[in-house]
Amino acid sequence: RLPSAAAGSRPAGPCGRRAYAPPGERKRFYQHVSISQGEGGFEINLDHRKLKTPQAKLFSVPSEALAIAVATEWDSQKDTIKFYTMHLTTLCNTALDNPTQRNKTQLIRAAVKFLETDTLCYRVEEPPALAELQKNEWDPVVDWAEKRYNVTIGSSTSILGPNIPASTKDTFISHLASYNMWALQGIEFVITQLKSLILSMGLIDRHITVEKAVLLSRLEEEYQIRRWGKVEWAHDYDLCELRARTAAGTLFVHLCSESSTVKHKLLQD
Repeated sequence: RLPSAAAGSRPAGPCGRRAYAPPGERKRFYQHVSISQGEGGFEINLDHRKLKTPQAKLFSVPSEALAIAVATEWDSQKDTIKFYTMHLTTLCNTALDNPTQRNKTQLIRAAVKFLETDTLCYRVEEPPALAELQKNEWDPVVDWAEKRYNVTIGSSTSILGPNIPASTKDTFISHLASYNMWALQGIEFVITQLKSLILSMGLIDRHITVEKAVLLSRLEEEYQIRRWGKVEWAHDYDLCELRARTAAGTLFVHLCSESSTVKHKLLQD
């Protein structure tokens, strides 16, 4: 039986009316997961209850493919629901509730601001081996971005970083404006994982893979590990978690950018 929305002071589950679930994990309280199409989009059903957001809004997503992916997250939970593994659900909640109350322009400007501290733009001079590694691994991605978007980015060994031209920022602002609000939430999520707008756009544009993007974002750390060794479980856990979050964010962007109408028409044809 699902918990009541008014069950004392204890927060109810995602189907209840209380805001937030207990942190971490909770016992699985449903048997079956399904999706259905409502007036505002595709909804997730846990048994016979509609999934709700942390702010008690109806959990309704814009594409059937995204709904299936989210339903799969819920269905794959075993005896215990591990909320921290459900990245697509979390991204949908963020898009629906918009807890920071930002509009499209604010989301775009926040994403472009990452250029000023982009991982790929900050280079070292010492040790020479790391400097050479950064040049060999990062320069091709920066070169790709400059050609792809017809911009100047550059790099710097100064602590202040490179001087990014205003025209470059304007170009990225214009490009990101072509994405909808949902996709922009996903793009920002990927950028915060990789600490790089350049890597994120390379990933979303399918120029590089998730594994490659994550490796390039951790280049200095990987260099140090190769040199000094690693704490086996800690390093592997961090790497897997970063890959999972980055992959989920990228998938979210792609699924939010699809047109359900076009897809269904193609299937019918």
